[in-house]
Amino acid sequence: MLNTFSSVRQYLKFDITRVIIDNIVFKLHYRWTFVILLVATLLITSRQYIGEHIQCISDAVIAPVINTFCFFTPTFTVVKHYNNTALKNGEIFSPGIGPFNQNEDKIKRHGYYQWVPFVLFFQALCFYVPHFLWKKWEGGRIKALVFGLRMVGLTKYLKNDSLRIGKLNIPSMAEADERIKDIRRTMIDRMRLNQSWGAHLVFAEVLNLVNLLLQITWTNRFLAGEFLTLGPKALHSRWVDEMNALDIVFPKVTKCKFFKFGASGSLQEHDTLCVMALNIMNEKIYVILWFWYAFLLIVTVLGLIWRLLTLFFYKNLTFTRWSLYWAKPGKVDENEISAVIDKCNFSNWMFLFFLRTNLSEFLFKKIIYHLASEFPDPDRDNDINAYRDRVPHYPDISGLDTTDSPLLHLRHPSTAPHQQPSTSGINTKQPV
Repeated sequence: MLNTFSSVRQYLKFDITRVIIDNIVFKLHYRWTFVILLVATLLITSRQYIGEHIQCISDAVIAPVINTFCFFTPTFTVVKHYNNTALKNGEIFSPGIGPFNQNEDKIKRHGYYQWVPFVLFFQALCFYVPHFLWKKWEGGRIKALVFGLRMVGLTKYLKNDSLRIGKLNIPSMAEADERIKDIRRTMIDRMRLNQSWGAHLVFAEVLNLVNLLLQITWTNRFLAGEFLTLGPKALHSRWVDEMNALDIVFPKVTKCKFFKFGASGSLQEHDTLCVMALNIMNEKIYVILWFWYAFLLIVTVLGLIWRLLTLFFYKNLTFTRWSLYWAKPGKVDENEISAVIDKCNFSNWMFLFFLRTNLSEFLFKKIIYHLASEFPDPDRDNDINAYRDRVPHYPDISGLDTTDSPLLHLRHPSTAPHQQPSTSGINTKQPV
């Protein structure tokens, strides 16, 4: 069994170095639903678990011929024999199976079973498409900035030496400082360029919902309109004295008609009975899918409500603080984060959100500090007269590292380290 499902193991591995560019709702679509549908496809196509998909009984036709014919030709059941009382009294031995008049009695045809593995596999691909598009639109920007910085909180103990443990690389303090500068420059450039980044993310999340609704509708039509109520009916049938809904949608025994010419050239009709072993697996797969799709629909709608909140309140300081804390717990200076989000549009805010998701508190605080230092106070620094009259007040920079200090020296030149003036070429004679 492990060998059968080895092809889907790569989608379930936990990778500590994986860069996060989406949320948990997105992952439920392209990872978990994708894997569930792939596993279902493997189960349906693996004969070792259910044996032959169909076995038909006929006295005059050899088994391989009648089995192949009835598998590719829709079998049927008789509607009037969906009678739970008759089944209990022994008048019929299986739901939908019994004598019938083909001119008068209504029959229910079942032709979906031959298409089930193809439909499940195609649906798995459909759930992966929004993620594929988002990765292409995102362009690896987050990964290029934060890859290798997931454990950067340990760099304070490494000083000038980096550390590699398996696939995990922990950069030195000097390397981390250079990466901070890169992130700061990239974030500032993003303030002016590439404003469609957030719009692409929202579109991909809406596409997840549209795709889910399409798959539910398609599955319902594929099962002849029985899928929308399959879950409640399956639960209801267990508590009431009625025909099991699963036996109606996925019959285990069906009828099949085979015609051939006799020795004298006359047409002969053979009424055969077919055991549908495949439907034992089909019923379980589609009941699970019903409950999974219902859960996924609720979560997806809640995820889009959250996205609407971010669209309307991303400028709000309290909302931003709680959002960043939800992305990854940790404290951020309110004044610094306020200065940053004041200059952000929605795309920049989402970019900042994913930076917080992928970076430690230690590193994210440094980035926010640098970004806040880049932006002037609009209430004071834009007024040149107020700026000249203002008494300068510079922060204490004695405790800052080599990354932070040069930035403040550029912003406040008078705080640069004092240098002794050269005396060469200067007249030092005292006036008489």
